[in-house]
Amino acid sequence: MEDEQMSEAKPEGRRKFLQTMGAAGLSSYMLASQAAQAMQAGHAGHAGHAGQAGQARPLHGVLGKAGAGPGRPKIAMLVHPKMVMQDLIGPLTVFNLMHSEIHLVWKNLDPVMSELGLPVTPSTAFRDCPENLDVLFAPGGLDGTIAVMDDTEVLEFFAHHGKTARYVTSDCTGSLLLGAAGLLQGYRAASHWTVRDVVALMGGIPSTKRVEVDRNRITGGGVTAGIDFGLTVAAMLRSPEAAQTIQLTMEYAPEPPFNAGRPETAPKAITDRLTTARAPAVERARQKARIAGERFKG
Repeated sequence: MEDEQMSEAKPEGRRKFLQTMGAAGLSSYMLASQAAQAMQAGHAGHAGHAGQAGQARPLHGVLGKAGAGPGRPKIAMLVHPKMVMQDLIGPLTVFNLMHSEIHLVWKNLDPVMSELGLPVTPSTAFRDCPENLDVLFAPGGLDGTIAVMDDTEVLEFFAHHGKTARYVTSDCTGSLLLGAAGLLQGYRAASHWTVRDVVALMGGIPSTKRVEVDRNRITGGGVTAGIDFGLTVAAMLRSPEAAQTIQLTMEYAPEPPFNAGRPETAPKAITDRLTTARAPAVERARQKARIAGERFKG
C-alpha cells in the first residue's frame, strides 16, 4: 500500500523528500568533518607524516592533487571501462588511509563505467600524471583488461611510468595489462586463477600466491586479494605497524562462509562450470597476450 501511495505522490512531495534527505546527508557530512578535524589535532607532529613540528597531520589521502605535501606517496591508479570496482576500491581504501596523493588516471576526465554499471570519474588525465610515482597500479576486470591490452595510449602510459615508478603493481587480471606493456618480462606475477598462465605468454612467471612481490613488482590475485595487496604496499611504503593499524581500522579479518575461494578448494562442479563459462573471454586474453609476446621478441 505504501508503494502505491509513493508512486502516486506529487512532484512537489518528491522534491521536499529529496531536499530533506539531502539536508540530512549534509548534516552527517558536516558532523563527520568536525570529528575528523578534532581527531587531526591528536595526530600532529607524527614522524614521516607531518610537515613542521606541531602541524596537524591530514587523516586521509588527497585525490588528484599533485605536490600535495611531504610524506605523501604518489600513487596513480588506472580506471578503465568495465573494471571491477572491488579491484579498485580495496587498495584505494588502504592507500587513502596511508595519507597518499592519489591519482585516478585515464585518457581524459570523462567518467568510465565499471562492471557494476557505476561510473567512476578520473581525477587526472594521462598527460597530467606526475612523474616518478611511488606506485603505478592496474585494476582487473577481465573484459575491461582485454580491451586495454592492445590500447596504444594505455600501454604507452604504463610503459613510460613503469620505467621510473618505485613499485609497478596490479590486482586480479590487471597483471595482464602490465604484461602487455612489457613490464613483467622475467618477473613473477599473480593474477586471477582463470588467466594466471597467460602472463607467461608475455614473459612473466605465473605465481599462485595471493600477493606476489618480485623486486619492485607487486601483484595481487583475484579481486579480494586487492586488500591484501594494499596492506603489503602499506607495509613497504610506511611500516608493518602502519599497515597493521590500517588493517585494524578497516577491521579486515575475513571469515568467509565457504572454503571455495580457490579452485583447489572449491567443489569441482563449480570450478568446472565457471571455467567453461569464462573460457571464451580467457581465450581472447590469450590471443592478445600471444600478440604482445611476439612484439617483445621482435
